[in-house]
Amino acid sequence: MQPTDQYNRGLSDLRISLTDRCNFRCTYCMPRELFGAEHLFLPKSELLDFDEIERLTRLFAGLGVHKLRLTGGEPLLRRGLPELVDRLARIDGIDDLCLTTNGSLLTHERAEALAASGLSRVTLSLDAIDDAVFRSINDVDYPVADVLGAIDNAQSAGLGPIKVNCVLQRGVNENQILPMIEQFRGTGVVPRFIEYMDVGASNGWRLDDVVPAREIVDTVRTEHDITALAPAAPGATASRWHLTDDSLQFGVIASITQPFCGGCSRARLSAIGELYTCLFGVHGRDLRALLRDGADDATIESTLASIWRTRTDRFSERRTAATQHETAGRRVEMSYIGG
Repeated sequence: MQPTDQYNRGLSDLRISLTDRCNFRCTYCMPRELFGAEHLFLPKSELLDFDEIERLTRLFAGLGVHKLRLTGGEPLLRRGLPELVDRLARIDGIDDLCLTTNGSLLTHERAEALAASGLSRVTLSLDAIDDAVFRSINDVDYPVADVLGAIDNAQSAGLGPIKVNCVLQRGVNENQILPMIEQFRGTGVVPRFIEYMDVGASNGWRLDDVVPAREIVDTVRTEHDITALAPAAPGATASRWHLTDDSLQFGVIASITQPFCGGCSRARLSAIGELYTCLFGVHGRDLRALLRDGADDATIESTLASIWRTRTDRFSERRTAATQHETAGRRVEMSYIGG
């Protein structure tokens, strides 16, 4: 039976971080000055293994979860990923299995293998079409052309519709909105513009750096006639728009200026098995200990349901200077639990 939380929100989505490692050093997520050569990533022994991930997913599915998203860090750094995808895709109740990636490792062969294993679709991160801007943001000199190649690989493998996430920061890449629209017109790819969020404590987030949703939409309107679309599903994070010539659909995710906590149905599992019920969480609940201490399925499922039923998270709706101060330096990093 699907549990509901203190605001009557059901549980339908689970985001699973497979690793805290990433081969990019994006300035808004894993800035090099904090995630440099001396940074200690999690040892393999602390990560949930595939058996543990499969078992937890099966128990979550029994509570109503039907959508999975595999994240990181960079999830394609996790060895044997097609095997895990195959195991998760076979779980009763799971009807949507997605992957979020920077695309650097999404070769044609890997895309084909993931599709054959049961992956439904992929979302790629691409924060600029201008090559110099993108290289500056990812901070490893990775070219735009190679991400576009990864998008082609995903499309040819049938991993669509492809979504492309672009995190906008004032003074960094807000001038990429229209180039992003132009790049993907007529391709079936759906760009999504994301307000820069105050996740974690390492990115130096300031409200002044946020490009608000209204400005994003107004910018597109300077060049195109657009129409709003209905939400893709209850609890969807993105507002949807399309160009009236039907050449493109795009989304805007406005966690800062238009919070959507009221419909949030997502739980997040860190790479070491900590369950977070909010992207802006401070403390996770340790599920790995239950798994490794021999708890049976009924005990773990009861724990999961209890955690969800007592959930009261609505950080974005409550976001004020006071709440920012209260949790400053303590929120979990995006690279640790995924987006």
